[in-house]
Amino acid sequence: MTIAGTDSGGGAGVAADLRAMAACGVHGCVAVTAVTVQNTLGVSGVHTLPPETVAAQIESVATDIGLDAVKTGMLATSEIIRAVVGACDRVGIGADGPTPFVVDPVAASMNGDKLLADEALDAYRSLLFPRATLVTPNLDEVRLLVGIDVHDRGAQYEAAKVLFGLGPRFVLVKGGHLAEDVDGCVDLLYDGHTFTELPGPRFDTGDTHGSGDNLASAICSGLARGMSVPDAVALGKRYIVEAVRHSYPLGAGHGPVSSLWAIRPWWDEPAP
Repeated sequence: MTIAGTDSGGGAGVAADLRAMAACGVHGCVAVTAVTVQNTLGVSGVHTLPPETVAAQIESVATDIGLDAVKTGMLATSEIIRAVVGACDRVGIGADGPTPFVVDPVAASMNGDKLLADEALDAYRSLLFPRATLVTPNLDEVRLLVGIDVHDRGAQYEAAKVLFGLGPRFVLVKGGHLAEDVDGCVDLLYDGHTFTELPGPRFDTGDTHGSGDNLASAICSGLARGMSVPDAVALGKRYIVEAVRHSYPLGAGHGPVSSLWAIRPWWDEPAP
């Protein structure tokens, strides 16, 4: 399941999450938190859903279909965060429950601008992170959440340790915004004892919209298929490298990464 907002441009949010989940071989369910007015140039409006409606979506699916893994995207407000936490506790998502919980702390825009009020950031730190199997912040979100401005590998390691101290089982500090890495892109996984660097190529493209959503969704899909966290993160890294490699221009701003790079083009084949 993805617990996230919509993107009317289709490049991020629940649309990207469901595409990535399908490409990774799992059935995706949705709990919508907000409807955004959005295109490749940015977000110009947000309508949040009532917190009780968000919680009801989670519980409705969990008590019927069942959930093998859950991820969050845009949660928008502290009230929605609290409602999500309550629903997760009631149906066994995250913490000591049976369902892995990936928290992608959507707190900054593509330009690094703050998207959440301070009370919502506090709710992430105090309520969501202690329940998370894995948190996946980018460097702008690291800055907003723990006050560390990551400009080099040492600071990336330090940020991972500080984030781990907030209670998740694993931390993945994404390195896409790290200027030090000119030719590559290193994401850093930390479990409280061991650091694992996940290197990948850096592509000369501005079409990276939805990259965080796709990565978290691919990891969530791996967990749903029974993988360990390190193996699921490795799957997600492989997936997002190819998604960025196959990104494409769309509109006048930042185009999306390709969620469907892994789909075989059966439509070009002759009918049987």
